[in-house]
Amino acid sequence: MREKVKKRGQLRAYLQWPFFLSLILIAANIAVGAIDIKAGLVMAVFTLVYLAAAGWLYTKKRSAILADMVEFASEYAWVQKRLLSDMVQPYAIADGTGRIMWMNYAFSEATGQDRNAKRHIQSLFSEITGEDMEKKEELVSVHSALGENRYRVDLKWVPLNDVQALDNQLGMSREEEYLLSVYLTDETEVVKYRQEIDDQKMVAGLIYLDNYDEALESVEEVRRSLLTALIDRKINKYVYSMDGIVKKMEKDKYFFAIKHQYVAKIEENRFSILEDVKTVNIGNEMAVTLSIGMGMDGDSYSQNYEFARTAIDMALGRGGDQAVIKSGSKIQYFGGKAQQVEKTTRVKARVKAHALRELIETKDRLLIMGHKRGDIDSLGASVGIYRIATALDKKAHIVVNDMTASVKPMMDRFVNNPDYPEDLFLNSETAAELVDNNTLLVVVDVNRPSITDAPELLRMVKTIVVLDHHRQSSEIIDNAVLSYVEPYASSACEMVAEVLQYVADGIKMKSAEADAMYAGIVIDTNYFTNQTGVRTFEAAAFLRRSGADITRVRKLFRDNMEDYQAKAQAIQEAEVYKEAFAISTCPAEGLVSPTIVGAQAANDLLNINNIRASVVLTLYNGTIFVSARSIDDINVQVMMEYLGGGGHRNMAGAQLTGMSIDEAKARIREVISQMLEKGDIT
Repeated sequence: MREKVKKRGQLRAYLQWPFFLSLILIAANIAVGAIDIKAGLVMAVFTLVYLAAAGWLYTKKRSAILADMVEFASEYAWVQKRLLSDMVQPYAIADGTGRIMWMNYAFSEATGQDRNAKRHIQSLFSEITGEDMEKKEELVSVHSALGENRYRVDLKWVPLNDVQALDNQLGMSREEEYLLSVYLTDETEVVKYRQEIDDQKMVAGLIYLDNYDEALESVEEVRRSLLTALIDRKINKYVYSMDGIVKKMEKDKYFFAIKHQYVAKIEENRFSILEDVKTVNIGNEMAVTLSIGMGMDGDSYSQNYEFARTAIDMALGRGGDQAVIKSGSKIQYFGGKAQQVEKTTRVKARVKAHALRELIETKDRLLIMGHKRGDIDSLGASVGIYRIATALDKKAHIVVNDMTASVKPMMDRFVNNPDYPEDLFLNSETAAELVDNNTLLVVVDVNRPSITDAPELLRMVKTIVVLDHHRQSSEIIDNAVLSYVEPYASSACEMVAEVLQYVADGIKMKSAEADAMYAGIVIDTNYFTNQTGVRTFEAAAFLRRSGADITRVRKLFRDNMEDYQAKAQAIQEAEVYKEAFAISTCPAEGLVSPTIVGAQAANDLLNINNIRASVVLTLYNGTIFVSARSIDDINVQVMMEYLGGGGHRNMAGAQLTGMSIDEAKARIREVISQMLEKGDIT
């Protein structure tokens, strides 16, 4: 309103300029008359004529001038409105609630709406949210699709300050109002070309044969070249079908590159090459399996290759026979149905043992850590590493914050034992005070930093070693200088037992240490019935020779009556889903270690005919602990990853919060159905 008043003042001054000029002429006339009377009289005549003409023009023509200006303003406003209506840019105006008041022809044509339609802007563009409508101080851009076209919708709130000023002048009180300007920008061609560019991007991939040597050994020597040729043909045909290139780098390793546009096709058929290569059979007793790692959406080709390297490492770390796609920070998993074949050679164990010895010899102190609520496998592996450090004359401590009650009887054999120092077991706070540049941290039975017993130590210690038998997930300890992760191993104790035999000559174990490691193998294999291979029995034999006593171990892990009754109740109340999956709940009231009892109940459910996998839920301290077990063909690790957990192929778990037992069961049924639909379970 102030701007309008200012303009009216300027107009009034412009129309009154003859009056001001008349004053100047009169003053000039007086000055001239003072100098010369005759000249003053002559000039006075002209001044009077001018005053008469100016007065006539001001009084007679003022209304005509104003009328012409009003007519010009009207025509100018009409031109403006016409320009807005015919403007190529789709444009509309909505009221404060978002309902469209006016739209130009381009907007009407783009949206297919009549110009008189009073549709709400959110009904036209569902991508516009309530939060977008509330951002009145900034320009909001939303991408949307109408039919086959893509648009960028720009929203700009315009305050009606003039209306507010008018209201104040009239003495009215009303809140500030806004109008919403809506602009549409057609992005159809831009999106199309951007998609074409993305489709042409290179995706790097690596293919490794998991059991190449073992498969060749199961075939007659004269037919081995044929087996290799058939595998090569399968891989080449698969990559060439996507207009890609493939290059064999080693006897069991391939590099390939494809366009990004084929990734969706690969994901849809869930890497059919994984199953197709298993059909190669020329008399080989062992089916060939392979692992695939793909990297894409990096900043460069070299970064895509590094993504592929990371992806193939994760596929191998998870047991092979699967594909992993790494796209920036996003990771996807496919396959993983086959049981990983145990490697008969111990070359890797010997190499890792020598590397571990070199690291220990360069440090003054060892900290050994397992996972939260450590079990007997975690304790046994920690004790084994402690024995290695002691044999190399290094000070070592085991970091323990919270062990399950079932482990306490074994742990008591080391506490207050004159053969072991009083500071053998430390909590995380005390251990953190000992950390310096000459400290080595050994993490056993876990490779996920978030569930280690003291995650803060991972950030404090520079030199970290990881020994674990669980399959890797997207969350890994990425700053380890030595990582020994073997999913085929039955337990961490089995791996440490092998390392013990190679790290140094003549290491003598005490009976308590041998018992702890032997117990770790026994519990993790469910008394040698699960995930057990030749090397498992060899490790157990080594521990028996070192002084492990089977009867002593068995007595330590007998159930009390309350635990046994809870297991029986869990088995009795189990429901069978899809005719193959047992789902049950284990009571926690009155139990010292309800999560352990739940895991034991899951093991026992596998003894029922036609049960391929079992899942037992235990509600304890506000958290639902999920224990999943399977016998052979079901990968429960993938199942638990859907729930945010992980573990081993035949033994995995997860922790759920913020839901009831019934909701957790419903979620598990949903996960099983999804896996059946995707083909992760056959």
